[in-house]
Amino acid sequence: MSKNLVIVESPAKAKTIEGFLGEGFTVKSSFGHVRDLAKKGLGVDIENKFTPTYEISPDKAKVVSELKSLAKKADMVWLATDEDREGEAISWHLFESLGLSEKNTKRIVFHEITKPAIKNAIANPRTIDKHLVDAQQARRILDRLVGFELSPVLWKKVRPSLSAGRVQSVAVRLIVEREREVMNFNSTSSYKVVAHFVSGNSVVKAELNKKFATHDEAKAFLKKCEASDFVIETVETKPTKKSPSAPFTTSTLQQEASRKLGFSVAQTMVVAQRLYESGKITYMRTDSVNLSDTAINQAKEAITGNYGANYLNIRQYKTKSKGAQEAHEAIRPTYIQNQTIDGDGADKRLYDLIWKRTISSQMSDAELEKTTAVITVSNASEKFIAQGEVLKFDGFLKVSLEGTDDEDEDNQSGMLPPIKVGEKLGMNEISATQRFTHHPARYTEASLVKKLEELGIGRPSTYAPTISTVQKRGYVVKEDREGVQRNFNVIILKGNKISEEVKTEGTGAEKNKMFPTDIGMVVNDFLLKEFPQILDFNFTAKVEEEFDEIAEGKINWTKMLADFYKPFHKSVENTSENSERASGERLLGVDPTTGKNVYVRIGRFGPMAQLGEGDDENNKPKFASLRKDQRLETITFEQALDLFKLPRVVGVFEDKEMTVAIGRFGPYVRHNSIFVSLKKEDDPMAVTAERCIELIKAKRQADIDKYIKTFPENPEVQLLNGRWGAYLVVDGNNYKLPKDVDPKSLSLKDCLDIAADPKNASKGSRFKKKASTKVAPAKTAKSAPKKAVKKAAKKSAVKKTAKTVRPVGVKKVVKKSAKKK
Repeated sequence: MSKNLVIVESPAKAKTIEGFLGEGFTVKSSFGHVRDLAKKGLGVDIENKFTPTYEISPDKAKVVSELKSLAKKADMVWLATDEDREGEAISWHLFESLGLSEKNTKRIVFHEITKPAIKNAIANPRTIDKHLVDAQQARRILDRLVGFELSPVLWKKVRPSLSAGRVQSVAVRLIVEREREVMNFNSTSSYKVVAHFVSGNSVVKAELNKKFATHDEAKAFLKKCEASDFVIETVETKPTKKSPSAPFTTSTLQQEASRKLGFSVAQTMVVAQRLYESGKITYMRTDSVNLSDTAINQAKEAITGNYGANYLNIRQYKTKSKGAQEAHEAIRPTYIQNQTIDGDGADKRLYDLIWKRTISSQMSDAELEKTTAVITVSNASEKFIAQGEVLKFDGFLKVSLEGTDDEDEDNQSGMLPPIKVGEKLGMNEISATQRFTHHPARYTEASLVKKLEELGIGRPSTYAPTISTVQKRGYVVKEDREGVQRNFNVIILKGNKISEEVKTEGTGAEKNKMFPTDIGMVVNDFLLKEFPQILDFNFTAKVEEEFDEIAEGKINWTKMLADFYKPFHKSVENTSENSERASGERLLGVDPTTGKNVYVRIGRFGPMAQLGEGDDENNKPKFASLRKDQRLETITFEQALDLFKLPRVVGVFEDKEMTVAIGRFGPYVRHNSIFVSLKKEDDPMAVTAERCIELIKAKRQADIDKYIKTFPENPEVQLLNGRWGAYLVVDGNNYKLPKDVDPKSLSLKDCLDIAADPKNASKGSRFKKKASTKVAPAKTAKSAPKKAVKKAAKKSAVKKTAKTVRPVGVKKVVKKSAKKK
């Protein structure tokens, strides 16, 4: 056994570091956190200074046992988890769980996984920083208190199975408020006038210095231009500069990867973590824009060597974000001389983004020359403005314009031809185009991160989990939405003749935008009314600042929790007892046929319309689910009434009725007890019998094509076609097939061997069904195929074999199916 045991979070990190340390060191992984607050109950003793009750996660018991055994045999244990609060807490939990002593335990930190950095960390160990641990504990306990106490209130007052969180609820509030800004926005139009003048053989494009509010005003101006002269009044040329952006922090990397690469926030962090653990970039959770002297020297060599000394401009940037955490370094390549790396496409693209941002941050400004010409109109007071921009020295743009970057703002906007004051220009064409004001932009994941950072809410380690959580909870959806067609007017003056056109454009289309769901809006409104402090932006930012102060040892973490909890708990008790239920209910009108009220509200299974009163026992109300594209706050009375026309019989096929309805998962057609989903383009109110027959037949064909091979002697074993290719099903469990295997050639024995292979059991089922998480012991599983070979001819024996590898929880289902046979 090695004298030194080094413990890190991930296996990838362990493998890289072990290669640097060599003999005498064993590097093992804890696979993240090894323990957390107890799942049963609150897990916090409020009366005893918020003492937490921690328990080792069941899936980490084996890891902890192995590490404990290795630690006992080692002379020194080195805790090498990440350098932020979360990493410090993991080290402390390892110290406690493994029963380590201070005498033979050292804490080391590094912000890059390179041999010099690891060697330097070993040479400069420290003890666990309890202040950082306390800051992480305070955050974890506070979030548990908020979630544990708020969630039951939501179950009671809104709907079961809901949850609330300190930061996630504020994120939802931002999205809900932006959506209401969009809903309440009234678009107005104006006319933008653009002219194309002629100077010699060149065209000069210019824009009028004002917009006209109405069609008549715009047309009147063009009328004046018919007999006007256009003369250059002034020409001004001045140099301008464009400076590079600072190196990446966590949030700016997430934003840029979203804009340039189309990555989600979570995807960016997964790829960045992979790059960090393989030693290619520095630590990816940071709010610092600082570069080390080593990095700056590497950048200097790369810039002067590749581009020349005139492209070099060394800079030190300062962090501007609120409550910046520990003084980490910015995200950068560990070896800046490596412009490219090996790896998959996502790794290469993100690394390229980081490399370019790092290099360009130390390069010279781009130098431009901007020319502005003012053009007078002899018969009008308005003036045209022509602008041109020439790139005189590209500077850092030499890097940012390479590769796949698409920064239009960095490109030169166009040059003006040689022109002079007093020159009379010819008029080629002047057009007045109707333009519309646009509502505030909905949030993308990246712009939401930016907003949270601006407000001081959350920290580098919390942005991605927060955005993932609000989507998992069903409060927010990230999706594309189609726009609509809109007409706009264009008035054109050409050859002293005015003509008009009506053109069409698409508007309102959204891509990868975040929309609040109905339940998200109802929960937000309830929390904002009953717990305004929890959803207050300044309060949430203040809590983050207090975590920072705990990390710096300035305030006591238990006192901070006590100051928060007492008024919060009192508010929870008062709301639970005295507040009214919230359902987002709206009374839309009275049904002219029945005379009953029509409502929309949140029901047990989501947003729905209701016809009649809920307390009428003799004449119970009718209910109808809202369509996916309908919202509680915007659905009209007529649209709600239409929902009660469903289910509707659209026709008969094969002597069976076809009935269209809307269910929990959207619109469908039911035929002969089979449910077939309607496509996105199918309107359940208008879909025809012919279309329904087409969908039913397509469903039947898809079901036929689904089966590659079945085994009559054991119907529980099937080879199927899926979304991602062929796969195996055994007793309801899904298994990947080995590569380069023709599924049609597999025998029953082959299939059972694949299912019984411990490698497949450890990976879990293909689609991670709950049943697949409880597999039979490896020993039993290995014996299954042997039994199958011996008794393959006997149906009962095969069933017995299937039972041997059956996961816990499917026994009942199999018995039922056996009974039917």
